[in-house]
Amino acid sequence: MKLDKRAITKFIKNALAEDVGDGDHTSLSTVPADAMGKAKLLVKDEGILAGVELAKMIFKIVDKNLKVQVLIKDGKPVKFGDIAFYVEGCDRSILTAERLVLNCMQRMSGIATTTKQVVKLLEGTKTKVLDTRKTTPCFRMIEKWGVQIGGGVNHRFGLFDMILIKDNHVDYAGGIKNALNAAHEYLKVNNKNLPIEIEVRNLSELQEALEIGGVVRIMLDNFSFENIKEAIKIVNGRFPLEASGNISPKNVREYADCGVDYVSMGYLTHSAKSLDLSLKAVK
Repeated sequence: MKLDKRAITKFIKNALAEDVGDGDHTSLSTVPADAMGKAKLLVKDEGILAGVELAKMIFKIVDKNLKVQVLIKDGKPVKFGDIAFYVEGCDRSILTAERLVLNCMQRMSGIATTTKQVVKLLEGTKTKVLDTRKTTPCFRMIEKWGVQIGGGVNHRFGLFDMILIKDNHVDYAGGIKNALNAAHEYLKVNNKNLPIEIEVRNLSELQEALEIGGVVRIMLDNFSFENIKEAIKIVNGRFPLEASGNISPKNVREYADCGVDYVSMGYLTHSAKSLDLSLKAVK
């Protein structure tokens, strides 16, 4: 996934509007307008840090005069007591940005940490881990950024940038062949250049998909380890294969050892535990 700075800026402005409304009245009422200070991003956990670059963007949008001194970059391991960065400037501005910075960084760092754990489990195999669309609405871009920082690979971003024919599409279309043929015709008629991936539920559907072809990857959905190995023999390197369905850190290595090219895991985003971070005033 290529990061879209305009989309990220829009997200930040929308998130600030949700939080600030017609004013940060607590800060406005208690902190002098000319008060200047400094705060530190304190790590109270252990894992992979993510969201530093996003935090810099948030601070800049809140107040272009805020200055950030980064001590630990995105993707680096952190432990309890580490200081990731200092931010200096108007106290009111720091307070206004605080919660959005923490919400984003805690979530991103949790996802990056979980992803890095899976990446380590896959060491020694050719298998790469993909994320999914099982993300928080309107926060997908940020969560997928966390996956990137943790060493994972982004799958499609949304419904618009890839044709991914899944089980319901197959059933509604009347079968694998109908679905694939219709997808190819759709791209031709509409002069679109989109990659096509097909999900298959068994070896029979796999054979049908191979007869039509024209896909960038075949997803093996909820296949047993035995059937995954058989599928790999049948495909014989003609298409990359992706294993999917109830994959977790507990079993991901078994899938990788079967020889698939990819494993896709909703777990990366829907089950990651946020990292404990805090923004504290430096007195």
